[in-house]
Amino acid sequence: MTSMTQDTQAKRNVAVLVAAQAFLGSQMPMVFVVGGLAGQQITPYLCLATLPISLIVFGSMTTAPWLSHVMQKFGRRVGFSIGAVGGLSGALVCAYALTIPNFWLFLFGSYLTGIYMSAQGFYRFAAADTATDSFRPKAISYVMAGGLLSAIIGPQLATYLSEGSGIANQERYVPVYYAIAALNVIGLAIIWQIRIPRPVQNTAETGHGRTRMEMLREPKIAVAVICAAVSYALMNLVMTSTPLAVVGCGYSEMDAGRVVTVHVLAMFAPSFFTGHMINRFGVERIMGLGLLILAGAGVVGLSGVDLGNFYVALFLLGIGWNFGFIGATTLLTASHTPQERGRMQGINDLIVFGSVTLASLASGGLMNCVGGDPVAGWTAVNYAMTPFLLVAGGALIWLVMRPRTTPA
Repeated sequence: MTSMTQDTQAKRNVAVLVAAQAFLGSQMPMVFVVGGLAGQQITPYLCLATLPISLIVFGSMTTAPWLSHVMQKFGRRVGFSIGAVGGLSGALVCAYALTIPNFWLFLFGSYLTGIYMSAQGFYRFAAADTATDSFRPKAISYVMAGGLLSAIIGPQLATYLSEGSGIANQERYVPVYYAIAALNVIGLAIIWQIRIPRPVQNTAETGHGRTRMEMLREPKIAVAVICAAVSYALMNLVMTSTPLAVVGCGYSEMDAGRVVTVHVLAMFAPSFFTGHMINRFGVERIMGLGLLILAGAGVVGLSGVDLGNFYVALFLLGIGWNFGFIGATTLLTASHTPQERGRMQGINDLIVFGSVTLASLASGGLMNCVGGDPVAGWTAVNYAMTPFLLVAGGALIWLVMRPRTTPA
């Protein structure tokens, strides 16, 4: 297959993945807007208010290894369909749990939603499957850019449905979860348009590639995993607590939804040029820039709790995540063979979403159980970013400073 033919196929797949990211992806900002608020109303323990968000991420973490294996054996389309069915099931269970109400059943529904979140995480890898080396960073970026529409649809639909229901208790969020179920049905039809060949299976002729531990000892892979985990975990740490902080500081749920909308727009809008920047300036520089912008988000968050501070901090948080996460994904996909894809991508997302799970758990504890008021909790959340940024920044500097002649 010529590079031109290969990129034509890749562009078609990218278009399908962009549509999936836009429609199916809308459910993630929706659950991040209402999940913590709904949990806060039905939890028996206030410190567990963000546990539904944590269960979504935990579901993604535990799903990633086996879902990656399914995709390696049966193809991307089957794996993405499993994700949409998980999102559909999770939304219906959460809707029912809110009508009872039952916090523990709500957690189970959130876990099922994590199956979709895990599948969505593989969209970026699928974009690279049929792309040439030169088109790969752009393909990944364009698929991430599909989140722009989800940034518009998701938070606004969530706040419109919850505030327009006219219900004062937790049942106000039930229409949101019904809408999420509908999005997954639409997404199933989109996903079945993708055309990515099944990966080459391991045989005696093709070889089995490196083990997971051998790949994790590869410096580029190790740094890619660290930077992806830190970028995603810190983004989730701050975003999960944002609706609670905004409402806790006296603003409305509509304000919280608008802040999350700005954040999600900032997460995906740079994707139109992130791939070009990686090709021009190098992936390590873009990853480093992402970490610096994440640090800037923390500084703005610590400088006050005016509504403008929330907007600017979450805007910077989204851009920093984009550069750090897309850069790390690009570095990772260039560091393993097709035969190693299933093992490496699965362990990568296990580590990444394991870190995100811990971050979302910490978010609720820091926000509701540190300092005794929302301002103190928000301050604690932003201070918590510091050590992890230092770790990721140090790892990236170590990679850049290594002699180029050092064998991988």
